[in-house]
This record gives sequence, C-alpha cells and structure tokens, in this order.
Amino acid sequence: MAIWNPWRGCHRVSDGCRYCFIHEGDKKRKQDTGIIAKTPQFDAPIKRTKQDYKMKPQQQVFVCFSSDFLVEEADAWRPECWEMIKERSDLNFFFLTKRIQRFEEVMPADWGDGYDNVSIGVSVENQQMADQRLNYFQTLPIKHKTIACQPLLEPICLSRYLSDIELVVAGGEYHKQARPLNYNWILALREECIAHQVAFEFRQCGTHFIKEGQEYQLSYRQLFSQAKKAGINWYPTL
Repeated sequence: MAIWNPWRGCHRVSDGCRYCFIHEGDKKRKQDTGIIAKTPQFDAPIKRTKQDYKMKPQQQVFVCFSSDFLVEEADAWRPECWEMIKERSDLNFFFLTKRIQRFEEVMPADWGDGYDNVSIGVSVENQQMADQRLNYFQTLPIKHKTIACQPLLEPICLSRYLSDIELVVAGGEYHKQARPLNYNWILALREECIAHQVAFEFRQCGTHFIKEGQEYQLSYRQLFSQAKKAGINWYPTL
C-alpha cells in the first residue's frame, strides 16, 4: 500500500465535511486548509532510483487523502496526474471524492470506458447526498466503483445504486462533538449489500456510538478495534 498526495488543502462542500480529518489535522498543524497547493510528492509515482521506480509495482495507491482529487483549484495540475497514472499501469490507484459531479469535465480524453487501474469512491453521508451524487455516479464509465458512507449521519438506502458497485464501506465520525452513529444503520446497509452481492466493510464506529439503545463514547483507537470486533464485513463468494 502507498499514499500519494499530489496536493493538499480542500473546501467543505456538505454536512459530512463538518469534522473532516483534513480540516481537523490542518487545525492542529496550524495550516490553512483553504489553500490548495502542490506538495513535494506531486510526481511520486514516476520518481526513480537509477534503475527502477521508487514506488514498487502491484501496490494499491491511495490518492489525495490530504485533499479531493477533483477539487477545482487543482484543474491545471490534474492532467499531469492522469499521465502518471497511465504510465504506472502496474499500480492500482484509488481516490475518494465528494465532487463526482465534476468528473466528466476533468477526465482524460482517452478515458473511454475507464482505466483498468483506477478505482473511484464516492462519499455520501445522508440520503440527500446519496441521491444527488450516486444518481450521477451510476451513469459514469468507471470500471471499479466504491461507495463510502463515512461519516454515516442517518439511515441510508443504497439499493437502487448498487448494480455496478464493487464495495461499500461505512463508518462513523470522530470528534468530541461528532454526530452519533447507530449500529442499526450499519446493519441495514450490510443487508442491502448482501442482497445485491456487493462487498461490505464496517470500517469504524463513531465517537458517539449507539448499539441496542445504549450510547457509548469511544476513543480514537476504539473506533477501529470495536468495528473489527463486530465481525460483520461481508464478501461475495466467487
């Protein structure tokens, strides 16, 4: 696994961004998240030693986890990133976005029915954003699609959007003022995924987590350990 952040900085676009880890992390580092800027890692996928690429082949590369790959201020830089992604066909790139409605404006001219080595995830936090973003997402020629219900802020029905989805991930919000996550919402999403033979992963609980009518307050580490302990990830059998 590798992380590639060609730029940093972002802007809030919906309610799921309220306690976004990008903004919260920048606040601790006393950085202005509103400034979108290239990073020294911009050309990381094609950097070389004398003989080989520094980024070893056959890895999953998580892209732009300090920003949004489709953020408007990066439009001038993104074509070069698409070229690097094409050059490194031996890597599998994944990015998550809340700006999927911009995709057709900024996709490469030779995208066709999608690059084999690119997976795209759309983040949705409530039914309004699910309907708005996923209605469009399902029309796009993308070979590998993921839905991320993180932070999940209310019950969401995804059934009408699962026909070409490979994976759904879900989880809660981390912040002392985080909105609560009800475990029943997670279980309902899981059942929808099973019905449509779509892989499902419960990634993290929320700081304020409700299960069987009881509310728990969890530390950062517990978000992940308790989700793993639930043992409810599900994958279709081949």
